[in-house]
Amino acid sequence: MEVQTTLTEAQTTLPKKQPKEPKPPKEPKAPPTKKEKTPNVPAAPIDPDSMFKEGFLKAVYNEKPSKHVITRFPPEPNGYLHIGHSKAIAINFGFARHYGGDCYLRFDDTNPEAEEEKYFLAICDMVEWLGFTPYKITYSSDNFDKLYQLAEELIRRDGAYVCHCTDVELKAQRGEKKNVPRTACPHRSRPTEESLTEFRAMRDGKYKPKEAFLRMKQNLEDGNPQMWDLSAYRILEKEHHRTGNKWRIYPTYDFTHCLCDSFEDISHSLCTTEFQLSRVSYEWLCDAVSVYKPMQREYGRLNVTGTVLSKRKIAKLVEEKIVRGWDDPRLYTLVALRRRGVPPGAILSFINELGVSTALTNIQLARFDQSVRRYLEQTVPRLMLVLDPILVVIDDLPDDYLEEIELPFSPKDPAMGNHIVPFTKNVYIDRSDFREIDSKDYFRLAPGKAVGLLKVPFPIKATSFERDDATGLVTTVHATYEKPEEGTAFKKPKTYIQWVALSAKHKSPVKAEVRIFNSLFKSENPDAVEDGFLSDINPNSEEVFPNAMIETGLEEVKERAPWPQEEGEKNIMNKDAGFETLRFQGMRVAYFAMDKDTTNGRIVLNRIVSLKEDSGKGF
Repeated sequence: MEVQTTLTEAQTTLPKKQPKEPKPPKEPKAPPTKKEKTPNVPAAPIDPDSMFKEGFLKAVYNEKPSKHVITRFPPEPNGYLHIGHSKAIAINFGFARHYGGDCYLRFDDTNPEAEEEKYFLAICDMVEWLGFTPYKITYSSDNFDKLYQLAEELIRRDGAYVCHCTDVELKAQRGEKKNVPRTACPHRSRPTEESLTEFRAMRDGKYKPKEAFLRMKQNLEDGNPQMWDLSAYRILEKEHHRTGNKWRIYPTYDFTHCLCDSFEDISHSLCTTEFQLSRVSYEWLCDAVSVYKPMQREYGRLNVTGTVLSKRKIAKLVEEKIVRGWDDPRLYTLVALRRRGVPPGAILSFINELGVSTALTNIQLARFDQSVRRYLEQTVPRLMLVLDPILVVIDDLPDDYLEEIELPFSPKDPAMGNHIVPFTKNVYIDRSDFREIDSKDYFRLAPGKAVGLLKVPFPIKATSFERDDATGLVTTVHATYEKPEEGTAFKKPKTYIQWVALSAKHKSPVKAEVRIFNSLFKSENPDAVEDGFLSDINPNSEEVFPNAMIETGLEEVKERAPWPQEEGEKNIMNKDAGFETLRFQGMRVAYFAMDKDTTNGRIVLNRIVSLKEDSGKGF
């Protein structure tokens, strides 16, 4: 009441409104101007060098500007590279390229027990596929003589000693049990000449594996475990793929890596943060033997969730025949991504989008797919494809009816050109685009309902259908061509669907087997599943459509592959292009690439990614 009174009182004190002046007569409106349509052109791509121009990598260069940048990518040749390695390749090769320098591909081949020729070849192939050319391909084993001489020199300088401790004794010395202090190895104080003699005895076959090894004499008081007298040489009775039986002792990663960097004059040694603690021992060893000391800096590695990247676990999947091999398109090895059809440029674009910092990058599979999808949208042609075909007979068209329809390979890029497809009395549509019973919220083909066929002048209307009694599936739909009578307005259909015509003259349709790949695992973290990662396998990770049909534009797309001609696929001739370089968007379906299982009489396609993240959404 009080508020009401106050409002009423306030209203009584307001001045009286003055009468309104008459409005001037309205001026006639100018006719509306036609709004110019914005050209439908691809969005400008992200600067491919942005990760070197800003942030962590820019700071690394500023810390040590160099007239001649030299980097290296140093994989162990004991397995196939995976998506995480693509970041290391992009950073090391890309950093050198950005600053006009050079990058070595150096194989860290110091463990003959795990190395195989096929891995050397596969790694070289993947580096080239990603668009990089090594300055030189080198091997740590190239330096075995020099490394051995430096090991002897380190002993002479009282920087290393031969140890005979067991694994149990080593763990005790390192204080791995609770409340137990670190202790020195009893062999640490042996005379240098004695260690030198023992080291040569290791070389000459006096000891078996694990009976003796060379340790660096570092700093046991340091809080960093990488300074607790790391191993420098161990005995391995295995023939080396390059040096044969010359050596029985082999240098460890901690001894080899920094010295090979030094030998190759590496200016910026870029590695992942798991080696951050190793920087101290890296610099210690270079100083201990008085060689040039490169600058090591560490970035966060890339990890993809929802899959497994461990060599051991992938090997298990292959052994159990859960996947076809290391290149199965459901895996995230680089050979598998290549076979699936992911372009090398899409992988580099993905790495560039993520940027580089010291933080570990955990990425969901959907985020990777989203980046690939965005890349393909701008770079590959479009074709009509029907996964699960149903014949549609347009009864009111003559049996010999033929209309040749011109289709663009890309509405966004006229430079891709056009092609011709036939339209006839008999066309195939996808089973998902027909319903036996219509509903108000359904806009595709159903009895009594019309739908548009992409780029065909007029819609078709279903009149009846035939069903196979044995399977209960619709086999044929009968329809009419809804061409309006002269003088009658054309009613545009609410939906257009893809189709493929039957035409012997045009060798249409092109038949194919299509493999739709989904995630191999059910959870985001297969490693954390209680019964092990093998119990997390998705039973629906692959769906096969054996009778898919494609329009005839496929032949021209094949002749013009690679799609796109970028990165490692830039300069290859069509005849040398791999199956996977034939890529296209199946309109309203997904992005596809040809699989290596294709033969002269059988085309096999792999789904690269869906058109949308929510692939189950209706059209």
